[in-house]
Amino acid sequence: MVKKPTTRIETRQLAIEAARLAQDRHCTEIVVLDLRDISPVTDYFVIATGTSNVQMRAVADETADFGKGVGHRAFHIAGRDTGKWILLDFVDVVVHLFDEEHRHFYDLELMWADAPHVTWQDPNRPADDDEGDGNDGP
Repeated sequence: MVKKPTTRIETRQLAIEAARLAQDRHCTEIVVLDLRDISPVTDYFVIATGTSNVQMRAVADETADFGKGVGHRAFHIAGRDTGKWILLDFVDVVVHLFDEEHRHFYDLELMWADAPHVTWQDPNRPADDDEGDGNDGP
């Protein structure tokens, strides 16, 4: 069996693509935090709110598959069974998929308030107000 070559993307791009995938699957309140100068543990957090545990599991599965396809296999996936807070650990990028209750309870943005936000929206793609992107501006 011949293994097809994998093109490895940069970790910043992995975080951006994970955010875009979450948006495409109708997650809301999506943010990407740059933790490179703040945390020795990881470089980026992607945080998104899902609408149901089924949706969150699907987003987690697609994100894991995407990461694997671009040279970033998930080191660990936690919380998939309950679907309340699913964490995908790609080492340099950690994706957090929350239900609304757990998103507000843990409030990672407040905990990492010093972290700069990464612009991840595709400027060539029309905005859709129903797919919250974490930006409340016009």
